[in-house]
Amino acid sequence: METWPGHPYPLGATYDGTGTNFALFSSVADSVDLCLIDDDLNEERITLEEVDGFVWHCYIPGIRPGQRYGYRVHGPYDPDNGHRCDSSKILLDPYAKAIDGQVENHQANFSYSFEDPSQLSTEDSLGHTMLSVVINPFFDWGHDRPPNHEYHESIIYEAHLKGMTKTHPDIPEELRGTYMGMAHPAMVTYLKELGITALELMPIHQFVNDTSLIDKGLSNYWGYNTIGFFAPQNTYAAAGTRGEQVDEFKSLVKAYHEAGIEIILDVVYNHTAEGNHMGPTLSFRGIDNASYYRLVPDNKESYFDTTGTGNSLNMRSPHSLQLIMDSLRYWITEMHVDGFRFDLASTLARELHEVDKLSSFFDIIQQDPIISQVKLIAEPWDIGENGYNVGEFPPLWTEWNGKYRDTIRDFWRGEPSTLSEFASRLSGSSDLYEHSGRRPFASINFVTAHDGFTMRDLVTYNEKHNEGNGENSMDGESHNRSWNSGVEGPTDDPEIRELRIRQIKNFFTTMLVSQGVPMISHGDEIGRTQSGNNNTYAQDNDISWIDWDLDREALEILDFARSMIHFRKEHPALRRRRFFQGAATHGGTSERGDILWLRNDGEQMQDGDWDTWFARSVMMWLNGHGIQEPGVRGNKIIDDDILIAFNASEEDLEFTIPPASIEHPWRVSHSTNAVPTGSEELQPGNTFTLPSRSVRIFVRSLVQDAATDVSSVATKISTLTPDSHNTNEHSLMSEKVSESEEPAATD
Repeated sequence: METWPGHPYPLGATYDGTGTNFALFSSVADSVDLCLIDDDLNEERITLEEVDGFVWHCYIPGIRPGQRYGYRVHGPYDPDNGHRCDSSKILLDPYAKAIDGQVENHQANFSYSFEDPSQLSTEDSLGHTMLSVVINPFFDWGHDRPPNHEYHESIIYEAHLKGMTKTHPDIPEELRGTYMGMAHPAMVTYLKELGITALELMPIHQFVNDTSLIDKGLSNYWGYNTIGFFAPQNTYAAAGTRGEQVDEFKSLVKAYHEAGIEIILDVVYNHTAEGNHMGPTLSFRGIDNASYYRLVPDNKESYFDTTGTGNSLNMRSPHSLQLIMDSLRYWITEMHVDGFRFDLASTLARELHEVDKLSSFFDIIQQDPIISQVKLIAEPWDIGENGYNVGEFPPLWTEWNGKYRDTIRDFWRGEPSTLSEFASRLSGSSDLYEHSGRRPFASINFVTAHDGFTMRDLVTYNEKHNEGNGENSMDGESHNRSWNSGVEGPTDDPEIRELRIRQIKNFFTTMLVSQGVPMISHGDEIGRTQSGNNNTYAQDNDISWIDWDLDREALEILDFARSMIHFRKEHPALRRRRFFQGAATHGGTSERGDILWLRNDGEQMQDGDWDTWFARSVMMWLNGHGIQEPGVRGNKIIDDDILIAFNASEEDLEFTIPPASIEHPWRVSHSTNAVPTGSEELQPGNTFTLPSRSVRIFVRSLVQDAATDVSSVATKISTLTPDSHNTNEHSLMSEKVSESEEPAATD
């Protein structure tokens, strides 16, 4: 076969319309063979003669998209010194844009003998492992444009691509569980009508089934076991795996962009699927083990592991960093995704042992003109020493707020002494994020995610029920901060069923009125259950798949969730770009009066009220004055106040609408329990009974003409009695106009 020298950049296989350039980095190889594989697994080896800066490369005319290939790297097999080259293994290209086939749990994929691990196994892996595929990079994007939702406007929906679509009756059966199933109008329309702004997909980078799961007849359902950082998962393709998965994923992105919904990818750059020193040789290990992986300095046969998966990528290596950066840029520029959620992101910040927010990883992200402009979400922990880093990531990053999740769960299950922290989480967690110059939207607020109970299971089970995982329920989190409402598991008791639905509504309400960015876990909006399994990573079955046969309760939850999402989108006071001022940073009352915390008797909360161990109720008054109507410049000023009453106690409580200088009624907007007839609208000083474990939201709206003088509007700002609250009203007005980043109506 005719070969040309080609180029060392870009890495990977690059088709230009005439032929394909191949380039592979290895600093330890003595020689490298490019292996072209036909449909019958016949192999043609081409020795790469050109080497520039440890990049082995060639160009082959006539090689077209769909061609399968791999590499055989000849070099040292010396585990004691960190080298594991093995030419008997056909290796995946780390930059492969598509991957065909699956990995078998077969001796051929391991470089040691199962019978004697100290002995090298030279059994050829061809036919038992995955192969890289040359792709066609050209795609008709049409007029595709990213929706570019601002963080503070975002509502994220975390979803598993297969689990969302596998049983959906309106999606053709052959498309269910695939990219095209997710891109089907039935699914796009459902999510658009729900009101979300971003779809966060659980891992769709090519992943591998763990050999331990294969032995049990299970599979890696979640996909946190990446082997290809450029390749879409091939099992999610509807039409084929010789590059079709690339076009299908692009079609998915295009469909959601047309609906105004962003695509965020859950990415796993902290480790690879090759596992520990007893894992298979699939790619990185056989190409340049010491460059790609963190090895234990005094025992280079072993891998430094802060992920619990057996290995960690080497963040001190420029080649690992280049791999990650090239992958991120590829998904942004070629696949048009809008952001990333980084799994176990603390591992990416470890250069030696400590998590360092000044690490090379953060530095290169910060300066990159492409990556720094998309949404960057950290899972701010790993299992290593000092790995829990909520609130400690640098500017530019947002974080899954684990403290928000824990506090909201504790508050609604009735834990004592949680009220003060509940208020802090509700108002944006400034104690975690303000010190680093970040804003409320640095907090990704969630109650549930893929890992753990669903929202329905959170109110149905006290204990995990993971028997189906085959680990004697030893896996999964044991401290779930859940409460079963009095009975473990399903029940026919109507009072308990009603309480559970109300608790789900309480969670949704709390999340959607909190400052920050709400994240919904797929199916929670219809009461999805996993029957108490809080670790469904291996459950590729109806335990994890969404059941779209919606009963009355599911429809009730869906209607409420959809309504609350739209309520949030209609009220700028619920999605501020800045933190509340003054003492409100710690659950107190703002010096500017943009937020007030009230007792159930309508009086302002005092220090002693926060510290009372049994306090489980509070009212939050958000002063909406001066926030300009979105999209309107200089025409109107919205006068929209929101009063939210929370009662997490076991008793019904009487609340009093606080006094105000404006005698204007408050109307009930949302309630997690039934509202008695005749109490839908209340005046200042009126009382109402809020049942145990419920929330009620009141709104009062006044619209002033733009010609009205700012100071005269400010005099109408809602206040308590003068002796209990005093504020600089003109200062408040200026703050709120600044908040909207619109010009004031008058100077």
